[in-house]
Amino acid sequence: MKPIIYILSLLFAGSTYAQNLPPFKSLRYDEDYRFLAKDSAPSAYERFKYRSFSPNKKNYLSMGGELRYQFLNNIHEDWSEAPADSYLFSRFLTHADLHLGDHLRFFTQLQGSMANGKASPTSAVDENILDLHQAFVDISSFRKKLLFRLGRQEFSYGSQRLISVRELPNNRQAFDAAKAMITLDGHKLDVFYGHYVSARKGVFDDVSGRDIQLWGVYWVNNRVPVIRNVDLYYIGLHKNKAVFNDGRGKEQRHSIGTRVWGGANGWKYDFEMVYQFGKFAGKTISAWTASSHTTYRFSQAKWRPELGLKTEVISGDRQTGDNRLGTFNPLFPKGAYFGLAAFIGPANIFDIHSSFSLEPVKEKLVWTIDHDVFWRNSVQDGIYATNVSVIFPAGNSGRRLIGHQLATDITYTPNRALLLRAEATWFAAGDYLKTVSAGKDILFFGITTQFKF
Repeated sequence: MKPIIYILSLLFAGSTYAQNLPPFKSLRYDEDYRFLAKDSAPSAYERFKYRSFSPNKKNYLSMGGELRYQFLNNIHEDWSEAPADSYLFSRFLTHADLHLGDHLRFFTQLQGSMANGKASPTSAVDENILDLHQAFVDISSFRKKLLFRLGRQEFSYGSQRLISVRELPNNRQAFDAAKAMITLDGHKLDVFYGHYVSARKGVFDDVSGRDIQLWGVYWVNNRVPVIRNVDLYYIGLHKNKAVFNDGRGKEQRHSIGTRVWGGANGWKYDFEMVYQFGKFAGKTISAWTASSHTTYRFSQAKWRPELGLKTEVISGDRQTGDNRLGTFNPLFPKGAYFGLAAFIGPANIFDIHSSFSLEPVKEKLVWTIDHDVFWRNSVQDGIYATNVSVIFPAGNSGRRLIGHQLATDITYTPNRALLLRAEATWFAAGDYLKTVSAGKDILFFGITTQFKF
């Protein structure tokens, strides 16, 4: 009973002192609490975040984690006749971050996720009882300008279009990898190679292997005149078993891309282009995507309204049965690519996405409405899930319109520790879906509670 009381009191303390500490990071290993070494009277929570055990205070331990619950309701899943399916997703993450001097560090993180009450079959992304999610060692040198990281770790790059932590689904993803990072005067260069960690539903049974390999180089320049920030990257992928509308087999794919992003005077912009080439089951890969995302915030107006427009063109296969594959592979993107509902993934899509948001309470309460229209880029290709599995093949339909998605959500973050969100999504089936499925409109509702400590 005492450990439970201690944990509850610690969580309450974390919420109480939340306003005095910096925001939590999406990648928890990026957090730095060394500034607490100067605190002469730390609270219990601050000692939890920074506990020194050397006179020079360079040897220290920091701990943390999160609890998240999501109640979800899905009506007519996959545009079928399926009745309403209500279920509860839960996720627990906890980590320990040990620093030994200025150049050596060990980071470990456990993850557990559960799916309760789901009528349709669950995957290991929905449910993974308990596993070692991250465990790596950092070795830094040259005044911390060069860092080597070895072990199980999360990757996140750019807009998370191709490589992400997969935050919104129930189970985050990781790689058993080696990475070198160089940081110099507004430039950052990462070189990495890793094996994807395949999630399984049991306890400490997630494994990686040579079936799925990832490697690449990612360079960021934050000091570009006028346009501010530019990313340039190359990413390689090997999969022993890949499936597309045009067949199945071994995939060796290379992605070359660039991203231009930044903002000023209320404007934010994010433009990205990617070209892919390689081999799939004896076919030559030639695929691409281009996206544009701009927003403008009326900062001086009441409730700080923001308008946004996003467009994406993502290639699909042009001819079934030939010696070429034109289907774009998003690799390891953020799981809920077009919202928490995640009905379709970024392959063979032309998308126009408009949005509008208000902040009734600045930086704490946000209300957003967005509208998406999806078309198939190629009528010779089907539509895909976020993990690039085929939802529906091309079939004999020459129709392009997949459908309209209208969504709204209200997010409340009273402090750095707590997040509350309610959302609703309606997906109206278009002509294509009505020819390859029952064509029912999907209704989706979700309530999320997340507490970080």
